[in-house]
Amino acid sequence: MNYDIKVGFSRVNITPPLGIRISGYYVERIADGVLDELYANALAISKNDKVFIMISVDMLGLRDNVLNKIRELVAKNLQICEDSLFIHSTHTHQGPVLAVDDTATEIEKIYTEFLCLKIAGACKLAIDDLCPAKAGYAISKAERVAFNRRYLMKDGSTKTNPGVNNPDIVKSIGLLDESVNIVRFARENKKDVVLINFADHPDTIGGNKISGDWPALTRKVFENAIENTLCITFNGTQGDINHVNVFPKDGDLNGMFNDFDDVTRGYAHAKHVANVVAASAMCVYEKVKFVDVEDIGSKITIIDVPTNKAKPEEMEEAYYIDKMHREGKDAELPYKGMMLTTMVAGAQRKIRLLSWPESLPLKFSTAYIGPIVFAGIPGEPFAGIGIELKKSKGWEMICPCCITNGYMGYFPLKDSYEEGGYEANTSQFKAGTAEIIIEEGKKILENLK
Repeated sequence: MNYDIKVGFSRVNITPPLGIRISGYYVERIADGVLDELYANALAISKNDKVFIMISVDMLGLRDNVLNKIRELVAKNLQICEDSLFIHSTHTHQGPVLAVDDTATEIEKIYTEFLCLKIAGACKLAIDDLCPAKAGYAISKAERVAFNRRYLMKDGSTKTNPGVNNPDIVKSIGLLDESVNIVRFARENKKDVVLINFADHPDTIGGNKISGDWPALTRKVFENAIENTLCITFNGTQGDINHVNVFPKDGDLNGMFNDFDDVTRGYAHAKHVANVVAASAMCVYEKVKFVDVEDIGSKITIIDVPTNKAKPEEMEEAYYIDKMHREGKDAELPYKGMMLTTMVAGAQRKIRLLSWPESLPLKFSTAYIGPIVFAGIPGEPFAGIGIELKKSKGWEMICPCCITNGYMGYFPLKDSYEEGGYEANTSQFKAGTAEIIIEEGKKILENLK
């Protein structure tokens, strides 16, 4: 097999200072320590006169103001356009709050500027590292570390994360994809680069310390186990998937605690998830199918999607819930645990969308290397979206990725709006949006080349 492409890699440290707010919950957390450093990883792919860069950042999500700054810096330094940047956030819930609006603190503003410069610098370093390479792929499986997080309850309701051993659980709702996609880039006289694509919500740790959660730990485990390798992780369609096993047995709860929202978490469990995902990749690393790469490419296609604006009669309650939460009076609201989070987030969605238009443009991002293609969605798609996109014709392996080139919240499947739960209640988009993404996404993938 010939070295028919060029591949470059870089990794830069983006760990924020202590004292910055941590993102991911509807309660304030201030970083008071570092469990592990955060990084931006950049993978440059080149063939003939084409080049694109895939970036994986240990962040909850990057919104447009941050992405636009990164694109501006990269375009200025490298003459690489927006379509050639596939910028993914792993979605760790132990990363910093970024400056996205007028509520940002001074430390968040300074750090956000620093982050943009570091990511742009990582792109330059990856381009400088380009060398001859060949690409291969394999599909493995990581079992019992990802679970559906939505459940039908005995009273007929649907709850997200209803709590471990809850006797009112009837069954889980939704689809689950435990497959692990691996792309190996064997490089001439340089370390291999191994890309791992797996879907699981990185909300495994909790507390007030910085961490990249299982995606970052997976990279570390893999590189320590397989010599002369570099690893980069891209999270999959994890909107309704997380680490919580509601019916644990034996040692399943080792290293975990019950957090404020009735979700079991623990740093030791994040390590466990990383061990399982990394091991699944190790099992096939030596046996990937190397492929001829006749062409590469990347593209961003706009899909118009409808916003989920509230009905006028819903606003009085939304304002009340939001007011009580902002005044620190959650205990006076008639909700507990995850249901409290659901109602607060839903109220904020209704208020936020009052000034929004009836529809918004969604950036569907693609990047392909021969018969391997990545499909990026700017938010948190349900697992069913990824499963359906994988059925697109014309590709040997399709890797769906969440939170790519934007962060627009949840994309639940249509049925979940009637069923209820956190994701549908907080989604910024109407029922049927996921199905639009599937339909249009398949068309894009099947007509990409």
